[in-house]
Amino acid sequence: MKRARTLRLRALMPALLWSGLAIGLGAVATSAALLAQRLHDNRLIAALAEGRDVEVGEDASAALMFARAHYLLVRDRLDDARAPTERLALGDARRFAFAALYDQGNAHLRRALEIVGAHRYDDTIAQVNLAKEHYLRALRIDPGDWDAKFNLDVAMRLVRDFPDGEAEGDEEPPEQPDRLWTDLPGLPRGGP
Repeated sequence: MKRARTLRLRALMPALLWSGLAIGLGAVATSAALLAQRLHDNRLIAALAEGRDVEVGEDASAALMFARAHYLLVRDRLDDARAPTERLALGDARRFAFAALYDQGNAHLRRALEIVGAHRYDDTIAQVNLAKEHYLRALRIDPGDWDAKFNLDVAMRLVRDFPDGEAEGDEEPPEQPDRLWTDLPGLPRGGP
């Protein structure tokens, strides 16, 4: 009985060894493919960091997508950066989503501060509102980030948000008072 059991185990041994070898080779091949993809992504990220314009696909990793969005935002190409920023914001990589939204808010606020000097207030208001929107979205991901809170505060001081006096149901809307100050009081200079 023992001898028969031993013979069966010896007969199964080569099949088990070959199965183990196949599983090991599959794991090595998968690891090699992941390593090759990361090396490729790192080369593209380095190229973007050096200032070379490198296109990335829609299926790019979150790190590569963020590097592309950051490259575009630093160069004031806000419209081009919208797509990678939105892909990151809707994805699972929360750290990169926060960073992309924060960068997008900074780019809009930077543009607003540049055009406020030209006294183009309507354009400034639109840019500040976009900056506030991106900061708020970033703060939904990381509510404790001090820099995003500070920049949102600066944007809110540039263009104040007042509650609308909209009527509910069949009520008449309240009479709008005269505007006592503009929507854009000026650049915050610090201090109370």
